Amino acid sequence: MKTDPLSPTAQTATPPTSTLPEVLRRAESEVEARAQELLGWRRDVHAHPEVCWREHRTTELVVAALTEAGAQVRRMRGTGAIVDIGHPHPRERVALRADLDALPIEEETGLPFASQNPGACHACGHDVHTIGLLGAGLALQALSEELVAREAAVRLVFQPAEETHPGGALTMMDQGVLEGVDRMLAVHCDPSIDVGTVGLRVGPVTAAADEVHVTITGRGGHTSRPHLTQDITYALAKVVTDVPAALTRRLDPRAAAVLVWGVVRAGSAANVIPARGEAVGTLRMLDAELWEVVEPIFTDTVEAVVAPYGVRATVEYTKGVPPVDNENTSVVAFSKAAMMLLGAGSVQPTRQSMGGEDMGWYLQEVPGAMARLGTRTPGGTTYELHQGDLVVDERSVLVAAKLLAGAVFTALGTDARA
Repeated sequence: MKTDPLSPTAQTATPPTSTLPEVLRRAESEVEARAQELLGWRRDVHAHPEVCWREHRTTELVVAALTEAGAQVRRMRGTGAIVDIGHPHPRERVALRADLDALPIEEETGLPFASQNPGACHACGHDVHTIGLLGAGLALQALSEELVAREAAVRLVFQPAEETHPGGALTMMDQGVLEGVDRMLAVHCDPSIDVGTVGLRVGPVTAAADEVHVTITGRGGHTSRPHLTQDITYALAKVVTDVPAALTRRLDPRAAAVLVWGVVRAGSAANVIPARGEAVGTLRMLDAELWEVVEPIFTDTVEAVVAPYGVRATVEYTKGVPPVDNENTSVVAFSKAAMMLLGAGSVQPTRQSMGGEDMGWYLQEVPGAMARLGTRTPGGTTYELHQGDLVVDERSVLVAAKLLAGAVFTALGTDARA
């Protein structure tokens, strides 16, 4: 029996009152009964986006709604909250996670409820994640007797600052969010698949994403006399082209490692060899084991590439996030809930993404999965995430709520660590 300082007041377990199909339909009905309220909240959050670590208004909205519903709410330091529902000393506790933050991007949708905060918008769909989890939480609170009867509990995790590295997940973990948790589930908007469908796969669905910053320094001079200098620009060009090539021979190709430069700069005049240049980029991979050991390999490769040119290379390597590695049993739980609630054709394989997601931090500690939530209107435009023109089909909010609530019950009794 687990003990957990975050658990609610003790309750007495009784035999379950509903079969699994019945309890999923009850969860669905609870979400549908709140549909207009949930969509109104989503529009409100969308109109008032808050970037990393500033999600005060969004936090207050979910805290107020769940407190009013009778759930036990604990605020985190700064922003964010966790909510416990169900048995106080459960045999199993499933965590559901959503991220609260917006991106520092100007909205271009022209929607009636477009961002009212200049320079910020929900261009990654976190407003859908947040209100989807809120809807699931309200439904689960209404079904708390079913959780108690199953000696189970749910922890809702409303996390700040996903859109920064190394991510707000670490701050939440430092505050005990995973204490007593057996499994964690989440959804992420996918505008490339239709609303009402869910993308799933076992194994890595997102990549580790680290930032690399290489600075080259040495003796500059006149371009007419490169032999009297340490040609920074030439050496930097070799770093930009040769390091990615060399890494393909030093890293296991099955890890799908890819180095891409976003910033390359040196000098300011055509006839001057500068004394300093830099390249900044990201190194991404799908293999968590390689991610743990890749930093010295990268540094050694840079130093080897510049060695013939007599320059000095300084490497700043910033760890980002690990891959989101979906565990099989959690994927099955998501798939079962989706098929029971959305229909047999609602589940489709999802492609791996080389983007980073700090859900990966949680899944290094507990088994779990992230499902791709379809947000495209059937027959409509396919949008891109992290773009100011992103428009999602609002029905995805209700789908997220139903799926998350249902997956709690389909996951019970399937502890991957048992």
